[in-house]
Amino acid sequence: MKLKKIVLGSALLVTAAMSTISAQAADKVRFVTEGAWAPFNFIDAAGMPQGFDVDIARALCSRMEADCEILTQDWDGLIPGLKVRKFDAIIASMSITEDRLKVVDFTNKYYSGGLRFMEPCW
Repeated sequence: MKLKKIVLGSALLVTAAMSTISAQAADKVRFVTEGAWAPFNFIDAAGMPQGFDVDIARALCSRMEADCEILTQDWDGLIPGLKVRKFDAIIASMSITEDRLKVVDFTNKYYSGGLRFMEPCW
């Protein structure tokens, strides 16, 4: 089934530069998310990014012992911004597709969202 070939879960996008970022703890790692897909990423009342993807980014920063900044960007600007190094990594519940694999690298998925069809029983 073609749908099973597409990763339905989310994946953290990274560039080859991510492997060197952990060694540069003094530098700020710039993660970007959309900020418009709660509960995965959203902007709270104080104007700060929050959600599951943001929590994953913060955990990665803690593990790397790196100073991190979490930015927001419209969905259509995520990959173009990454390509021009506006930020270092995307964390935004993005499915892996053949077209995206041609322009960016993905890590292993960090969750699987599996779709289900439910028929009403009334």
